[in-house]
Amino acid sequence: MEKDNIKKASEKTETKKSSAIGRRDVIKTLATVPLLGAMAYGLVKTRKNVLLDRDISDVFQLSTKNAVFLQPLENGKQIRIGLVGFGIRGKQLMRALGFAEPSYMDSLVKAKEVNPDDTRYDVFMEQGNLNVVINGVCDIFDVYSESAQLTGSNIKREGTNGKFGPLPKRYRTWQELVAADDIDAVVVAAPDHWHGTISIAAAKAGKHVYCEKPATWTVPETYLVRQAVKESGIVFQLGHQGRQTACYQKAEEIISNNLLGHVNLIQVCTNRNTPNGAWVYPIIEGSNPQTIDWKQFEGDPARVKEYNDYMKSFGLERYMGPEQRDKFSLERFFRWRCWWDYSTGLSGDLLTHEYDAVNQIMHLGIPASATSSGGVYFFKDGRTVPDVLQTTFEWPDRNLTMLYSATLASSRNRGKVFMGHDASMEVSNILSITADSDSERYAEKIKQGIIPTDKSFFTYVPGQSKVDAVTSATELYFAQRGLLYTYVDGKRYDTTHLHIREWLECIRQGQTPSCNIDQAFMEAMTAHMGTRAYLEGRTMYWDREKEEIVRGEKS
Repeated sequence: MEKDNIKKASEKTETKKSSAIGRRDVIKTLATVPLLGAMAYGLVKTRKNVLLDRDISDVFQLSTKNAVFLQPLENGKQIRIGLVGFGIRGKQLMRALGFAEPSYMDSLVKAKEVNPDDTRYDVFMEQGNLNVVINGVCDIFDVYSESAQLTGSNIKREGTNGKFGPLPKRYRTWQELVAADDIDAVVVAAPDHWHGTISIAAAKAGKHVYCEKPATWTVPETYLVRQAVKESGIVFQLGHQGRQTACYQKAEEIISNNLLGHVNLIQVCTNRNTPNGAWVYPIIEGSNPQTIDWKQFEGDPARVKEYNDYMKSFGLERYMGPEQRDKFSLERFFRWRCWWDYSTGLSGDLLTHEYDAVNQIMHLGIPASATSSGGVYFFKDGRTVPDVLQTTFEWPDRNLTMLYSATLASSRNRGKVFMGHDASMEVSNILSITADSDSERYAEKIKQGIIPTDKSFFTYVPGQSKVDAVTSATELYFAQRGLLYTYVDGKRYDTTHLHIREWLECIRQGQTPSCNIDQAFMEAMTAHMGTRAYLEGRTMYWDREKEEIVRGEKS
């Protein structure tokens, strides 16, 4: 009876999905080989996908190596997982671990029947067994907690008529879960304002931590998270699954080989134009003051006071409101990203993906300064975080600027572009390089007509042999940025699965993951610089020696 009730609860949380529609847009310059050996070639014909035999290996040299990922040990020790938070991202992280809601499995089967190009069911079923067990779950919304329990018991990845294993224990508070003796590692998928607090407690309890981005909610706790992780010696991985994207690894090699010339300007963007993309998430059936622990969501009075004092110190009283925070609100509970009280806004949610990718590719570290502008220009729904944001980051020691530009009310696609003296590189789920018409490195090849300047002369498509199916605008957004899946030796992988697998294998093998606490510290401070620059209307500077943010003059 208990499992039947939990099944029903689980089904309530699934958002209705339209029939899967294959992405039929022709990918320009599609190549089915991951790389072109010691000899690079020119443009790929778009109609026949045939390579033009133009040797440019004297000016454009890359290795033949594919993306490299940490491989699992045979007979590795089983790791006992505790999950905190089973909202949108919590569900995705559980799937990456190998556990899916039965109703979700039903939807994948149906989608494949409707559209054979939709391979999500096959990819999930072929996903490797990570040798983990879900021993505990915690969510302060009863419906989510019960769904998380059922999901953790779905050890065979079956639909609603399947046979399941034992239910993981439900913990009413994250503190109890972190303290449990039968949990080795904690996955933190709670809202932003709990990331740092839970990570610190878990580290102090000796539990390994996989924390969703951003690393922290405020600047002070960023230092405390780093201290707790380093003193405890636990393995910490921040949830930037782009670290596992094959194109990002190839882009890093291109930069290290100086194939673009000096990169002086980088443009990264976030454009979305749907309610879901603007964090106007649905209100789930069954949510009310009796099924949601609102006080735990908000935090104790001391925690609220600490946040308010933090905002007051910057003269930002207008962004805090105890009277609002004390009042139960379904909008705030499900759409928490819209308010500074719980969120890190565009900087923490979406800029961090772009920055982490650039930092992975170019190893920039924390910028010397950040200047921001923007506002709430479209979604007049009471939110305090902007829906349009522009931030300029400077690295004078690298003679480099990075521009971040975002709107949540336009879906115009804009790429991640690295602009160099000799060529520009656009990176997403594919990678393309276009020569600059005034390039010195490629001048002779351009003069000979071997390298064009009006279109890409090199395109990297990591092992892809067919167009992929996506099912929503949000999914397409992440897929285009290489944050949904990647290819290794022609096989499609969920990047989040690879990222979590890396974390688990680092625990087993005593290694350091790609998005470790040092990378997390850089990500957090960079995002906080951008946020504070926006909130205070002044440029923020980074004092590298003191490791602190310094406020510039108010503009």
